[in-house]
Amino acid sequence: QVQLVESGGGLVQAGGSLRLSCAASGTIFSINAMGWYRQGPGKQRELVAGITTGGNTNYADFVKGRFTISSDNVKRTVYLQMNSLKPEDTAVYYCYLDRERIRYWGQGTQVTVSS
Repeated sequence: QVQLVESGGGLVQAGGSLRLSCAASGTIFSINAMGWYRQGPGKQRELVAGITTGGNTNYADFVKGRFTISSDNVKRTVYLQMNSLKPEDTAVYYCYLDRERIRYWGQGTQVTVSS
């Protein structure tokens, strides 16, 4: 089993910053990638950013230049540094981990950006 625990969400004013963390535990080996999705009110879940164990990253167009994903493979933790936050970034942010063609999800952490 794989457990993912997110932290770092909260309320911030527009233009502010937050840093999300996601720590993986449990039966962990052969991790392929980790990353973040989000789901805003009344919206579908969408990819925010991902990172492979080799360090390759990908970002959704709407966060390029504002968000940075990074990981610590020893700590099995992935981070999402979010800068220049906008009200439309308000969502529940979900961490994921890909391992052997299975995707695991965290419980989500709420990010609210006030205008």
